[in-house]
Amino acid sequence: MSLHPFTAALPARHGFFTRQGGVSTGPYTSLNCSLSGADALANVLQNRRLVAQKIGIAPENLLGIKQIHGTDVITATSAWPIGQGGEADALVTATPGLAIGVVTADCAPVLFSDTQGGIIGAAHAGWRGAVSGILEATVAAMQKLGAKTIIAAIGPCIHHSSYEVAADLRDAVLAQNPAAAKFFTDGRPDRWQFDLPGYCAARLRALGITTEILPHDTCADEINFFSHRRRTLRHEPAIGHQISVIRL
Repeated sequence: MSLHPFTAALPARHGFFTRQGGVSTGPYTSLNCSLSGADALANVLQNRRLVAQKIGIAPENLLGIKQIHGTDVITATSAWPIGQGGEADALVTATPGLAIGVVTADCAPVLFSDTQGGIIGAAHAGWRGAVSGILEATVAAMQKLGAKTIIAAIGPCIHHSSYEVAADLRDAVLAQNPAAAKFFTDGRPDRWQFDLPGYCAARLRALGITTEILPHDTCADEINFFSHRRRTLRHEPAIGHQISVIRL
């Protein structure tokens, strides 16, 4: 198994990592980078060291957060001990030598850079966070650091054909913006298919942010990605999470 991240047209060095290339076993096979699951901590730490090495950063400078499906953004100015990141769903930084990352298993990992590659961001955008404004909050935090022109890339996440949702999700999205109806198509009775990456990209483009969507569907591609939806459908007890990282 090789440590082979996908990349997008961002000026800052980055990688949307798959589940391949790590040391974890069982349901966490193999590049599980989540500190919040039941995987052996030694394995997770080694996986994160492998990611840091691939991205060209010291392991202690690969920063993460405790993701809670909210809208808080942390501005990183120095490294903190692994596992000690605050509760938030996005990170931004203008500090050279730091890398920032988010872990996902169907939610959208969104990486940001200003066009000069001197200010970067990383956001975890599930539907709740996206509806509440995590992407807009990330852009605002980068602008506060001085970013002028920002571009973004939405990495591997659950795509329209795999994402069947019920009325509660659809109603919440449409209550925030009725025009978002175009991101739903009819499925089974009282069920719809939701285009999460398209919805996230539209919110960013409304801010003038050029946004690329990578085509990889986490739920449909078991070889390369962990997926919460796939685990739920199969009634499996546990899964890992892939990581997406950007660095200065």
